[in-house]
Amino acid sequence: MIDVLEQFSGWDGLALSWFFICWVGFTLVADYSALRTRSVTAAVNYYRKQWMIQMLKREMKMIDTQIMGNLGNGLAFFASTSVLIIGGLSAALGAGETMVGILKDIPFTDNTSRLAYDTKIILLIGIFVYAFIKFAWSFRLSNYCSILIGASPSMIEDEARCVTVAELPARLSGLAGSHFNRGLRSYFFAMAALGWFINAHVFLMTTTLILVTQYRREFRSRSLNALQQGRTLKEFE
Repeated sequence: MIDVLEQFSGWDGLALSWFFICWVGFTLVADYSALRTRSVTAAVNYYRKQWMIQMLKREMKMIDTQIMGNLGNGLAFFASTSVLIIGGLSAALGAGETMVGILKDIPFTDNTSRLAYDTKIILLIGIFVYAFIKFAWSFRLSNYCSILIGASPSMIEDEARCVTVAELPARLSGLAGSHFNRGLRSYFFAMAALGWFINAHVFLMTTTLILVTQYRREFRSRSLNALQQGRTLKEFE
């Protein structure tokens, strides 16, 4: 353990701590704080509920099953991509000596020892394992939602009953979307972790840049404005 710590400076420890503070902190703010009601995710969840209400009013549900199929394809793509990335990183871990030699030739690169390199690769592997778990669980929740759509009654004319019956599939769809968002967020922060292969200062900057980008897209984006404005249209009431 002491040998591992000797390979890293105080800046490395600061950058790694800042990385996890940003990642975990943003997740807590976006998913659990009072701000979550003003996020893109919350705006989309409103339309998920409207979708399920409209689904209950239709006699045939081919449109809904097709939409769920398209969503499932995207989830399967990201889950399989995560596995491929994990395989590539494992191969990079085995080729450590060669990669360390390449990193030493890159300007401004610090901590190019084999132990430091392996630690950084293991960090990336851990991130993508987490992403795979999130995408796989999201895919499973989408399957559950598809089953609920298939089991839902058709041609419900009573609006109050539509709202009540639509609650469960909408919640499952929202949970699937939440896990998908966390998996996708892992990809963004994995891009920030790549900065550590250069040096701790770049790692700090890339982490901060990703944090600002994520905050803007979740709470200050034009897509959020469009979704919020759409709620005022009569066809969504």
